[in-house]
Amino acid sequence: MIQSMTGYGKAVANLTNKKITIEVKSLNSKSLDLSTRIAPSYRDKEIEIRQLLSNRIARGKVDFNLWVEKDDLSDAAVIVNEKLIESYYKQINSVAQNLNLPLPADWFQTLLRMPDVLTKPEVEEVTDEEWKEVMKGINEAVDHLVTFRNQEGEALETKFQHNIEQIAQLLKQVEPYDKERIEKVRERITDSLENALDVEYDNNRLEQELIFYIEKLDVNEEKQRLNHHLDYFITTLNGEAGQGKKLGFISQEIGREINTLGSKSNHAEMQKIVVQMKDELEQIKEQVLNVL
Repeated sequence: MIQSMTGYGKAVANLTNKKITIEVKSLNSKSLDLSTRIAPSYRDKEIEIRQLLSNRIARGKVDFNLWVEKDDLSDAAVIVNEKLIESYYKQINSVAQNLNLPLPADWFQTLLRMPDVLTKPEVEEVTDEEWKEVMKGINEAVDHLVTFRNQEGEALETKFQHNIEQIAQLLKQVEPYDKERIEKVRERITDSLENALDVEYDNNRLEQELIFYIEKLDVNEEKQRLNHHLDYFITTLNGEAGQGKKLGFISQEIGREINTLGSKSNHAEMQKIVVQMKDELEQIKEQVLNVL
């Protein structure tokens, strides 16, 4: 079964005095493009987190977010050093009087910008037990992401099968027009020679030239190769996961045969069918970029 690169997963780890939320999003990308936003307490675990994500998410543009909500916000708040503010206030007043300088218009903003007035509490140490719970949450979020990707993959698989079946059906519709156009080509050439140009010609030489011309218009090989590529696409689709790039290559080969079929057709109805084939193929090409 194929897997989509589009996915979303979320999990929550509830600890004694805080709630840790983990969110993982992914979109299509040629390789693994991983960006992380991790709460300060767990930043030293980033390499471990990246390793886990790399092992479980093969490809895609992945955004990983981990943030913490504390039950007691007093520990997390920025600390204001009141004594230092008072000291700065007295010093600024003294300097202003001695040098005859104007006092600040907004004392509060001025004092808050002074060094070391605002300090953040030290990052608390993460225990092994806490980290185990967080890792469970990360794995759970990735599990949800993988489930989402599988569901998207099922929908893509159904769509691809429909597109391939449509191309195969359209290819069958080419058959009667293919036979008809050869006769029309023969009739058009002989009619032109006999009526429009009014010249005598060697029937044997004409037959040789017609055979040569008709061989150039022959599309049997293109039809056989196109059928083969359609079958190969379905076989790959039903095979193991992680075949997105391979499906992309096969769709390119399908496009090559359809284009050649169109250039050789020399028949209005056949060209209309080729346009319909291209429409189905474009839908495949657009969506196959999202396959893992």
